[in-house]
Amino acid sequence: MTIVEVNCGKIKGYTENNMQIFKGIPYAEPPIGDLRFSPPQAKKHWNGVLEAIEFGPCAFQGYTALEEIIGKLQPESEDCLTLNIWTPAIDNKKRSVMFWIHGGAFIFGGSRAPTYDGSNLAESGDVVIVTINYRLGAFGYLFIPGITANVGQLDQILALKWVHDNIAKFGGDPDNITIFGESAGAYSVITLTAMPAANGLFRRIIAQSMPTIDPKVTKKPTRELMRILGIKYRDINALRKVAPKEIIKAQNKITEREALAFRPLIYSETFPVHPLTVFKEGKCKNIDLMMGTNLHEAKLFTSLDPAIRKIKDEKAIMFYLGTMGINSEKARNIIDTYIEARAGIFSNEPKELLDSIVTDLMFRVATLQILETQSKYQPNTYNYLFTWETSVYKGNLGACHALELPFIFNTLEEPGMKALVGNATNTGNLCENMMDAWLSFAHSGNPNHDGIPHWPAYDKKSRATLLFGKEFKIANALFDKERAAWDGILEI
Repeated sequence: MTIVEVNCGKIKGYTENNMQIFKGIPYAEPPIGDLRFSPPQAKKHWNGVLEAIEFGPCAFQGYTALEEIIGKLQPESEDCLTLNIWTPAIDNKKRSVMFWIHGGAFIFGGSRAPTYDGSNLAESGDVVIVTINYRLGAFGYLFIPGITANVGQLDQILALKWVHDNIAKFGGDPDNITIFGESAGAYSVITLTAMPAANGLFRRIIAQSMPTIDPKVTKKPTRELMRILGIKYRDINALRKVAPKEIIKAQNKITEREALAFRPLIYSETFPVHPLTVFKEGKCKNIDLMMGTNLHEAKLFTSLDPAIRKIKDEKAIMFYLGTMGINSEKARNIIDTYIEARAGIFSNEPKELLDSIVTDLMFRVATLQILETQSKYQPNTYNYLFTWETSVYKGNLGACHALELPFIFNTLEEPGMKALVGNATNTGNLCENMMDAWLSFAHSGNPNHDGIPHWPAYDKKSRATLLFGKEFKIANALFDKERAAWDGILEI
């Protein structure tokens, strides 16, 4: 194996199936002690040769019910700021680079998850794949004005800078980087467009199942966390002395009521404006964009909740919309619109109706708003909908949140995947066609390839969407009445 010298030292990885692999490369100093809750510091130069053959620990993990399906990543550590590289060769070829940011509601997940193994994607597309860890939960998103904010996002930017500065030595092109991510990872890649420190570090974006980006800036989760721990608000030095597991215990009490309590906040010069504003102002006009959602996003969450599974009328839907600040008249109009528009397409049983509404409220409408805005400036703007349904949980998950991930990375056979995808023998060439679309986009900004029908760019007139599922087809103005029902409600 060739030894690669990067800006902070020499690295030695390993070869497997003709792929050059480097794991656990530190891109920052360990964020421990006085560096806990502080912006990441670039890794200092090391002596000798770093053996990059094992994944680094993942960030400390918050609890989520999804552990029941996908398990929990181990080991955990505050010393988690590492990245991994899969490359076909150490040469001067200047391959397209795909930089992956994992999801997990900003409280769990990590680059060591088997789902994100980059070998198959790198080999299939002759690209360089990079996956990263970043700080999660309170460690990454504690908010004390003037003291700490958004350090998890700053981790992502420092990792991106490391890649931009060093990836040519791994056969990659620093001027052709696609950042892509799912869920909180999609939230992250879109957020990076509004963070000045990330300007010029990437050329393309793929955002999979991006949650609606909340413009509200709140100190409440941080205040509550410190109250639970018996620490005076703003006393960050005292919090730096608390054991990580105690912080996670306090964090779990907060996130069980509010999933995205700890998240990027629009605050100060690091993240000054909502990303949609940046897109509206045409500041992303040189960035190719592909975004999409899954048909039944919400079912991953609602099907795991016994109370929601048993709802028998629309009162629960009205109540939920009310908690989102939507008055009863608008809520009633939304419900009636969905019942009328989806008659004969979806079941209008209360649970199914709730799933459709929550899917759009949490993911699809915000995605379409960004696509619609970007399409005014950038012709390489594309929308997809993932429709393949899993058989697990008696089929109740449908085409749920995160289900597309093993198809993108071709990791359907990795440990733990059957718990989510079930028997994946009936998927046809879905995996191949999705991989090729992602790779084509990373190469050129256009996801079209021979395995799918012609995929038109998204615009406000036709709203073309490619459906990835048991069949591949283009749908124009898909579920458009439902989309329009949110006008004036989900706008910033």
